[in-house]
Amino acid sequence: MTSKYQRLFKNEQEEGHFWPSFTDLLTTILLCFMLIFICMMVIKSLQIEEMKETLDQIMGVRAKLVSELKEEFSDAAMGVEVDEKTGAIIFNTEILFDYGEDELKPQSFKFLDEFVPKYLDVLLQSGYEEYIAEIIIEGHTDRDGSYLYNLQLSQERAYSVADYIMSEDFPYENIQQHVGGKLTVNSKSYSDPRTDENGDYSAEDSRRVEFKFRLKDEEILDKTREILGE
Repeated sequence: MTSKYQRLFKNEQEEGHFWPSFTDLLTTILLCFMLIFICMMVIKSLQIEEMKETLDQIMGVRAKLVSELKEEFSDAAMGVEVDEKTGAIIFNTEILFDYGEDELKPQSFKFLDEFVPKYLDVLLQSGYEEYIAEIIIEGHTDRDGSYLYNLQLSQERAYSVADYIMSEDFPYENIQQHVGGKLTVNSKSYSDPRTDENGDYSAEDSRRVEFKFRLKDEEILDKTREILGE
């Protein structure tokens, strides 16, 4: 009898040793998962904070660029307008093209020879160039004709301007080296009309070409979304 009770007591002791050990193991595993989770959250938080600081810096660059472009083209004699929010340079297509045409006027070459260096001297100067992702020449039309007709017309006008800037006839080869890989053309047809001072649709103001820039903020935003998604 004594031997039997001794065996039962021994078994109970062994079971008692096993369960606390298993519980300790589970607790340790849980703590490890918690530590890993906390570390991941800290890393992600630091990454997002870095992205926010970069975005703030880029927004500061945009504001400075817009300010400098406004100062550079404050002279109304050139007939261009600077969008105070985006920094887009806007000028009526009559400066460059005859109505309904996509071939540059003879006098437009002189205008581009004067305008483009001034524009790019601001945009690509030291401290800004690394932030410039894209330089866009964008064509717009009025509502005369179909959407597709105007889509093609505005595209060909924008392309004509870009083609001249990148051609051998353009007198500033150093500029071509800087804009290569950044210069693109875009067509908006009549999808983005302009209004006059009374808020009414203006066909004359809607016919225009815009020089725009895109900063690398979109890539930063995409990266931020990627981090958040992870």
